[in-house]
Amino acid sequence: MKIAIYGAGSVGTIMGAYFVKSGKEVDLISRNEDHIAALKSNGAHITGTVDFTIKVKAMLPKEMKDKYDLIFLATKQLENTKVVKELVPFLEKDGIICTIQNGLPELSVAEVIGEERTFGCAVAWGATMLKPGVCELTSPPSSITFNLGTFAKNQSEKIKMISDVLSLMGAVEIENNFIGARWAKLLINSAFSGVSSVFGTTYGAIVDNKKSRLCVQRVIKECIDVAAAASIKIEPVQGKDIAKLMDYHGKIKQKISFMIIPLAIKKHRLLKPSMLQDLEKGKRCEIDSLNGIVSAYGKKVNVPTPYNDKVVEIIKKIEDGVGSPSWDNLPQFDGLGGK
Repeated sequence: MKIAIYGAGSVGTIMGAYFVKSGKEVDLISRNEDHIAALKSNGAHITGTVDFTIKVKAMLPKEMKDKYDLIFLATKQLENTKVVKELVPFLEKDGIICTIQNGLPELSVAEVIGEERTFGCAVAWGATMLKPGVCELTSPPSSITFNLGTFAKNQSEKIKMISDVLSLMGAVEIENNFIGARWAKLLINSAFSGVSSVFGTTYGAIVDNKKSRLCVQRVIKECIDVAAAASIKIEPVQGKDIAKLMDYHGKIKQKISFMIIPLAIKKHRLLKPSMLQDLEKGKRCEIDSLNGIVSAYGKKVNVPTPYNDKVVEIIKKIEDGVGSPSWDNLPQFDGLGGK
């Protein structure tokens, strides 16, 4: 089986390194010329909660020649339609794409290659590229899990094929309610990646500050309320029913929810979101695919989402050069109200 990881940044490089370490051949493909050059010269150095270096096969998109049975798509999904169309010539006739992007990227991928060839995987661990060729795993190895699924029917054989590859790195949960699994990851990313990016810091820092933790709590509550109104059942993550733990309808449960938040991300305190890394490099980020989706769904089901709306507003201003990721953005959430 011929496998590629297209868009091998921090997450994709770490995945590829683990696969190769376990004996699986995989091509790491990225437009980042410095990163590819470093991987070719020195191999992939994975540091952080682990530390190993391994030789990998890396290439630029222009160097692609083979056709693949399975491509893990790890690019930013801002240009999904364009990217997937460019990948079609490099897919075998029955080849498939499994996106490891945030949000709900399967919809745009399926528009190009069809639902039956489109699969999705929610990644429940964090990574940061420290420099070309060096990527930091910011979550403990014990917390490496994948939630795998598809919106298509009768795809058990292909699901097993993908699961067998992913299980070389961590535990794989195959989701029957895949939209619910995607919303679980969307909730986490909107609350922690979105809010951390606004304030320019790590997950741990935003939950230690009670005012920013309140923002996290309100973003979570809006996600839960929107999903409920859209008849989407949010699936548990790593055995924890997030919606049940974090939802509240009274003051006592609200206080409990507030106290639980730091415990919920205890293993991921050091994580610095990829959106923030993009903003720091002057790049546009995936905010429309995270908090932006919650806001858009909220409008459809008539559920107000003032905190998600404000996160989107602030980050778009930062992208346009107005302000920066900073604690100075905290007062902008004053007076939003919400539950």
